[in-house]
Amino acid sequence: MHRLQFHYTLSRQSSPALVRNPLIDLLQAVSIHGSISAGARALGLSYRHVWGELKRWEQELGNDLLIWEKGQSARLTEFGSKLMWAEGQAQARLAPQIEALRSELERAFAVAFDSQAHVVTLYASHDHALGALREFALNSEAWSAAHSRLHLDIRFSGSVDAIRALNEGRCVLAGFHTLQNPQQGSVAEKIYKPLLKTGLHKIIGFATRTQGLMVAAGNPLHLRTLQDVQNCGARFVNRPLGAGTRVVLDELLAQSDLSAAQFPGYVHTEPSHTAVAHAIAAGTADVGLGIEVAARAHGLDFVPLVEESYHLVCLKSALDDPAIVALMLLLKSPAWQARLSSLPGYAAWQSGEVQSLRRVLPWWDFPRKG
Repeated sequence: MHRLQFHYTLSRQSSPALVRNPLIDLLQAVSIHGSISAGARALGLSYRHVWGELKRWEQELGNDLLIWEKGQSARLTEFGSKLMWAEGQAQARLAPQIEALRSELERAFAVAFDSQAHVVTLYASHDHALGALREFALNSEAWSAAHSRLHLDIRFSGSVDAIRALNEGRCVLAGFHTLQNPQQGSVAEKIYKPLLKTGLHKIIGFATRTQGLMVAAGNPLHLRTLQDVQNCGARFVNRPLGAGTRVVLDELLAQSDLSAAQFPGYVHTEPSHTAVAHAIAAGTADVGLGIEVAARAHGLDFVPLVEESYHLVCLKSALDDPAIVALMLLLKSPAWQARLSSLPGYAAWQSGEVQSLRRVLPWWDFPRKG
């Protein structure tokens, strides 16, 4: 079985939507004109090129394509004829889908050729507000009519992986979260401080959100604290190593003097707040740490535990990039902040404002000069 690969061409010229292999054009030209030389002339190619390509394709496909007999016109072999037939069948059947695919590609590439459109590649810890921001930027008529079009290319990952992606140049912005006013010596400092550098990185304010226990409707186990979870042996579902919520959980366990090794379900992980909520709603777990909007979306109860700040971080050198400027304007807009505040457990926090690392994360203690 031979596999197919698809390619497309960028051009200023309008042309029919085709998914077509160059071999078919060669076979058709030779078949119509009766010889390689005549077919080559019709295609505007050299005899040597066409002959070489036909031989290459015969070797690639393991079958003869043409029958050459002295004094006779070149004609297709049975295999060559079946290739032509298969091409015709596919084109006839798939023409509408091919045209739709071309239209989707053209809409996507229109952004690249639109000087008023900007794309921000963002690696971020899983967050519902970022998804809402992406939709708002694209679909808010009041915003898009007055400002540059902004496309958020969001790749959800753990907080640690998001900052690493920023430092490795795989994105221009990273999203991570910490407890409000994280203290020196905290778990968050040990995790994030080695990844961030004052003078190199800048924080852009985004939101505050509430993290808490997601539990079944009615909270049948009467869980109010992490100590309750451990005491009653409730089935806990955690987040993977590197996730921001995993860092928050470790912080809260340390503050409560609870051992992760003795905490039920600590090694059972799900990749997102949504996946944790689904596990609880499906009855495979009793409780997990997450955000209120995910709990409400799955019909769960929510027990608030802590307030945290969700940060956007970029390199200082990127602050003047048109895409980052457009994003900051969007975050500052009253329309977006009203949309953000409508999400359960969220509130605007210095949205769109540039903050220094030392102000937001007071982990760097430099001696005063003089």
